Amino acid sequence: MEYFFAPRALKQLQKFPHNVQVRIITKLDFFCATDSPLFFAESLIQSDLGHYRFRIGDYRVIFDLVKEGLDILYVGHRKDIYR
Repeated sequence: MEYFFAPRALKQLQKFPHNVQVRIITKLDFFCATDSPLFFAESLIQSDLGHYRFRIGDYRVIFDLVKEGLDILYVGHRKDIYR
């Protein structure tokens, strides 16, 4: 399965330090390489941001599942992502 960053999510990712960017990309690669990436995801109650999220340390990746793969909508620190 592949993942695609929305332009907003890509800008958010680029603002993080390099080591955090590498950690997030590495985990996304791991999740997408498995048979069921949704096993590692949590459903969001408020679906106005997206339908699912991955927890990667103190960071959250909010995404929707589309036919082509994962559509990454937001990337942020856990204290700021839901505001």
